[in-house]
Amino acid sequence: MNCETEEIRSRLLALEDAGYRSFQCGLMPTVDPNRVIGVRMPLLRQLAGEISRSPNREQFLKDLPHRYYEEDNLHGLVICRIRDYSQTVAELERFLPQVDNWATCDLLSPAAFRQHPQPLPEQICSWLGASHPYTVRFGLGMLLKFYLDEAFEPRYLEWAARVDSREYYVQMMVAWYFATALAKVYQEALPYLEVGRLEPWVRRKAIQKALESRRIPPAHKEHLRKLREEG
Repeated sequence: MNCETEEIRSRLLALEDAGYRSFQCGLMPTVDPNRVIGVRMPLLRQLAGEISRSPNREQFLKDLPHRYYEEDNLHGLVICRIRDYSQTVAELERFLPQVDNWATCDLLSPAAFRQHPQPLPEQICSWLGASHPYTVRFGLGMLLKFYLDEAFEPRYLEWAARVDSREYYVQMMVAWYFATALAKVYQEALPYLEVGRLEPWVRRKAIQKALESRRIPPAHKEHLRKLREEG
């Protein structure tokens, strides 16, 4: 562990909130409670800003794996502030295999991706084919966040539908992706809710999430209820 990481760890430990730690541990069954300090997200974001402006940023990013969950979150937040696309992808390639929970995975929203760089879709496709479940979940999250609005293409629905995993946190993200797609690109997404297009559990969960959504009109929900009854 380098001096920069040691100093950051000391600052994180000084921000420990025991009550918040207990709350977080209850939400993350895949994380060893001994890895959780209990630091609230606004404080982590503030520290990430400081690290991003520090000349020692690269030292912290190289120091993997981390001991604490909050160090992982901090690492992800620093990556998200990088503006260069190629550097962002390179750092993610090193970091994603270390991610062991949905919370760290889902906080990742890289600034370098916001303008939909030309090579990003194929990079996402590569992540969708990874063996590490949280790398796959991250890829699905990027499709959901960046490619269900003006940059949407029908092929992305097929990419998500082809994800083959029995991992709960991957299947849940596939379901969440299709529920969101029903709210944003209903006509294109609807055929994927037909029987046989998605794994049955994923299909049921996607319909459930869609029915709970306030963004889907009553007529569409009525049709989704019929689809649920069919299978």
